[in-house]
Amino acid sequence: AGKTTLINLITGKDSPDSGSVFIDKGITVGLLPQDTFFDNQKTVMEQVFTSSEGIVQAVKNYEEALEANDTEQLSIASEAMDRLEAWNYELKIKQILEKLEITNLNQLVSQLSGGQKKRLALANTLINNPDFLILDEPTDHLDFEMIEWLEEFLLKAKITLLLVTHDRYFLDKVCTRIIEIDAQAAFFYKGNYTYYTQKRADRISLLNADVDKAKNLLRREAEWMGRMPQARATKAQYRIDNFYKLKDRASKKIGDKELKLEIETRRLGKKILELYNISKQFDDLVILNDFSYKFTRGEKIGIAGKNGVGKSTFLNIITQEITPDSGDIEIGETVVYGYYTQAGISLPEDMRIIDVIKEIAEYITLGSGKNLSASQFLEYFLFPPSAHYNYVSRLSGGERRRLYLMTILMKNPNFLILDEPTNDLDIMTLNVLEDYLNGFSGCLIVVSHDRYFVDKVADNLLVFEGAGVVRNFAGNYSAYRQEQDTKNQHIKRTQKENKPKVERVKVASPQKKMSYKEKTEFGNLEGEIEHLQVEKEEIETALNSGTASAEQISEIAKRLSEIIDLIDQKEFRWLELSEIEN
Repeated sequence: AGKTTLINLITGKDSPDSGSVFIDKGITVGLLPQDTFFDNQKTVMEQVFTSSEGIVQAVKNYEEALEANDTEQLSIASEAMDRLEAWNYELKIKQILEKLEITNLNQLVSQLSGGQKKRLALANTLINNPDFLILDEPTDHLDFEMIEWLEEFLLKAKITLLLVTHDRYFLDKVCTRIIEIDAQAAFFYKGNYTYYTQKRADRISLLNADVDKAKNLLRREAEWMGRMPQARATKAQYRIDNFYKLKDRASKKIGDKELKLEIETRRLGKKILELYNISKQFDDLVILNDFSYKFTRGEKIGIAGKNGVGKSTFLNIITQEITPDSGDIEIGETVVYGYYTQAGISLPEDMRIIDVIKEIAEYITLGSGKNLSASQFLEYFLFPPSAHYNYVSRLSGGERRRLYLMTILMKNPNFLILDEPTNDLDIMTLNVLEDYLNGFSGCLIVVSHDRYFVDKVADNLLVFEGAGVVRNFAGNYSAYRQEQDTKNQHIKRTQKENKPKVERVKVASPQKKMSYKEKTEFGNLEGEIEHLQVEKEEIETALNSGTASAEQISEIAKRLSEIIDLIDQKEFRWLELSEIEN
């Protein structure tokens, strides 16, 4: 509809046919595009610093002014450091990258996966702290925890945010206004996504009432226009002009699709899919450890877990594209998989959209026995008739994914496996897909970072907790998140009650300016001391438990000695730096 085009117009990557775009000279703009490009020869940290030249220059100016003892330049440099929030810049970089699970800062960009590169691009954009932040589908390639962290980060940030996303929970929590682009017009709503859906329904209802009124008038005017030209010629020209305006009004009726897509599903036998004592690991990474599960007819399962814990590997084991290290898999004779993968499907660029569908089937049989033509099926999945004969090469990323999804559903599978189906799909398409899945009578497994989508289509979860542990949770994602929040609050209360109080003694000292590196070190020290204190308590508890072997006690005692020395060193350094600070 033009969401990305709008962003390109704002950022100057494209120019409007008419009108103008104005951004105040004092405003800094940060953009996260859908497609990112990096210098593959740089390390992660080098790339971050390259993308943050303004802050890097501010730090450099401060250090030079400090070294030269230039009071005037030091004042100017300090003001720039304050404005850019650059004092703890390196610490901020590490904190954001850690939250996005990019921990090897010396790793070459060329060695990162596609998802890691997307997260690195997001980190770069956030670190620069722009006044006006534009994010195009920022939640793609983020797991649930990362998305929730990003929500909190954006809520606390003092910025103006323009966001394109299909994540409806994200929109609800973060956004205070919604812009809908529809039929080459923009509609503005003051509220979050829930408010928008209510007001959009009201807008459509009013529009359709106006259209119905116009249609009634059109019938009368069409009768008049159908008379002999001689009779019309004596009439006012304005009435003729008004007829064509009325005709345009009468053709504008819109609304959400009423058709329920219930494609005929192949029969499933009693035996579906049974996993017995499945184990799988790659080097030291354990994906599954002695996992067993028996699928039942009509079961709809969501897969949850952090990136890299093996969700996609699990799907490939089920479909026998990867062999487990041990265990047995038994698949029922009637099972027909429909597997939507993240990699997608490769289609000939010179093939027309309608031919892609017709190559699979000319007609699609619905559960009611009714047939849909290939053209009607394309319309249901929001491809207008005018686009049916377009070539695949002209499709956007979202349109390609939508077409690929159609090719999966058309084959009438009775066991659907969807790996990140919401990436690049718009909200209208997601509503169509959710309706289909809710009426799907076969088995469903879905991996998705879209919490709203998982809540709507999955009845229970398999939670990959890492180290081969998979937990079966009876409930949707919201219920699981609520349980986790309750646990985390309990842990935080316990830690707060048991937190050791460390008294700081401040010693008077001559005035001295703290360097940028010293400020960064000082900012890190308190957190490091706190983490060491927690680890010290855990080790002391383990020593006093009486369950450790003689060999374990020796190792634990050695580590305890190291931690005590580290705490002493870091507390002494903290005192040294606090003298400079005060």
